[in-house]
Order: sequence, then C-alpha cells, then structure tokens
Amino acid sequence: MEFSIVPDEEILEGKTTDIYFLRAEEVLRRKGVNPEVVAEVITTGGGWAVLTGLEEVAHLLAGKDVDVYAMPEGTIFFPYEPALRIEGRYLEFARYETPLLGLLCHESGIATKAARIKCLAGDVPVISFGTRRQHPALAAMIERCAYLGGMDGVSCVAGAERIGIEATGTMPHSLIICFGEDKQKDAWKAFDEVVAKEVPRICLCDTYYDEKKESIMAAEALGESLRAVRLDTPTSRKGDFRRIIEEVRWELDIRGYKNVGIFVSGGIDEEEVVALKEVVAGFGVGTSVSNAKCIDFALDIIEREGEPCAKRGKRGGKKQVYRRKGVIEEGKDEIRMAKEAPPEDMESLLKPMILKGKIVKDFSFSLEEARKRVLEQLKSVD
Repeated sequence: MEFSIVPDEEILEGKTTDIYFLRAEEVLRRKGVNPEVVAEVITTGGGWAVLTGLEEVAHLLAGKDVDVYAMPEGTIFFPYEPALRIEGRYLEFARYETPLLGLLCHESGIATKAARIKCLAGDVPVISFGTRRQHPALAAMIERCAYLGGMDGVSCVAGAERIGIEATGTMPHSLIICFGEDKQKDAWKAFDEVVAKEVPRICLCDTYYDEKKESIMAAEALGESLRAVRLDTPTSRKGDFRRIIEEVRWELDIRGYKNVGIFVSGGIDEEEVVALKEVVAGFGVGTSVSNAKCIDFALDIIEREGEPCAKRGKRGGKKQVYRRKGVIEEGKDEIRMAKEAPPEDMESLLKPMILKGKIVKDFSFSLEEARKRVLEQLKSVD
C-alpha cells in the first residue's frame, strides 16, 4: 500500500476497532454470555448538530442480525437525544462501535460546522476550500459533508464528481508567480483566454502588491469579463480585514467597477463571516470546516434483556424522540420511552434503517434530500 489507508474489507471485518472490544468478545464467547441489548448513540453537550454518516454506518452493519433506527440524514438534533439506536445480540455489533462512532462523529462534525457557517452567511455564497487540510483519502467525504451542511460549492475535483456537481474555484498564487513579478496582468489575461468561458473570472489580487492596487489592475485588465476579485490576505498582513475590503470596494466603485464582487478566503470562520458578510460577494472556507471539531457521540447499552441498564451519566430504556413540524429549538423536542404513546401533533424522528440485517429501502441516504432538510431547518434554528 502506497498510502496509509485501511481498505474497505478490513473495516467491514472490524479491524478498525479498539482492542478492548475484541478482548470483551473473547470473554463473552468463552463464558457463553451474549444478551439481547438496546444501545443508543447520543451527545451530552455542544448545542445543536447535523447528523450524517448514516449510509456508511448502514453498510457497516448490513448483514448483521440487528435492527437499527436513526434520525433521517441531515437532521438537526440536540444533546441527550438518541440519534441512532441498535437492537440485537451484543456480539453482533460489539466490534463495530469504534468505526461506527468514527463515521458519525467525523462526518457530523464537518456537516455541523458547514451548517453553522452557512446559517451565519445567509444569502452570501460559501465554497468549501478545505480538503488540503486533511488526508486526500477523505476528500470526497469532506466535500459531501460540507455540501450536505449547506455550503454552496466545493473546490475538490474528486469530491465534486462524487456528489454530482461541478467543482468551484478561482486561481492559485502559483499561477501569478509563474508569470513573474510585475506580470500579474499577463497571468489574469492568460486565464481569461485559456479557461472555459463558463468559469467565472475571479482574479486573485494580493500576490505582490496590496489588495487595492492589484484589484484595480485586474479590473482594468479584464474589464467586463471580471466577475470578482479574490482577497486571500494572510494573517501576518491582514490588519483590519473589513477595512481593507471596504477600501478595495471604494476604489473599484469610483472607477466604475461596481459590478465586480469581492470574494474572500484565508482563515475564515464564524466570526469572520459575521464581520464581513455585508461587504463581500462570497467566502472560501477551508480549515474551519474540513478540520471541524468532531461531534462527541458515545454509544451506550441502555437496555439488557428488556430491562433498563444504563451506566452512570446516561438514561436507561429504549426511547423515541418527537418533534413538532418546523420547531427546531433545544428543549422543544420530546423524548419518551418507545413503548409510550406518542404525543399529539409531533413526528417521531427515529426511523427504521436496518431490520433483521437488511437496509430498509424507504430510508433515504440521498444527499440532495439531506441538504434540502438542513437548509430548511436552518431557517428555524438559533
């Protein structure tokens, strides 16, 4: 193997587990202990989050004699709500706890950060630029989660191909540098001449001179072809970034280039989105999304042989989560024991995903449906 990647077959065999699960299996098999259990996956803090990673979890557990219930892909959920539930003999799924949590924690973390960024950006487009911050084997997963979380486009070619959209991007500093200092106009004009016309002309304008000077140069060089300038100002030179952007905007406007937008990238996170969204035409967001903090899911047995048995800090018994349509707010969902009657005018969120080891056909893993669900929920979430 030329890259440090665990192949699919080893994941499906359970080799990406923690060793103590294999030792627990050995003990339980030797002693003939294999109870019927119910386990649930929850978080206990951190505010709202977006659930994703379910399709890979379904493939991980398919063929095992278990029933799995989950919230729909792209559901916004809150702490202490079971996002996924497994029912079956413990040894059917014991060794898969580690990879299952890895899938949900990592993917949901990226989708959640993307959703928070998009929620704050509102109508201003946000493009995922972050695959360079992670192992390339994860590129398609990162872009899928970013797009599912509401981002308007992705830059990675393989990631875009996997999710069925065109990759979005501008130009690298290396293009400018290859033409040489003082030849920025040559580089921009060459891009305009060579690259397909349907690609927006967005010129990178901070390579050798300050942002204002290069932005004016780009506008003069490309004229009506120029869609936007991109400012990728590094932290060491940034100062008051909003003031820089406002200065560039002023200088473009007074020269008749009011139609030229300003696209920004470089260290963009939630605070920068809030501070800049009124003065920019788009964001390129990288590290803060692709390297997002994972959602700290835990999987715990909460019922054994039909009786509640949660460890300290967790709530026992098989549960269902209910939500009133259009109400996305912490404390407004209702958690009840699964055997209890459902509350009136509320929908149950945990749906059958796997029954007797077979993936349920009606459970959707559609990216477009999940993305639509996220964007609709973001209209209501705090």
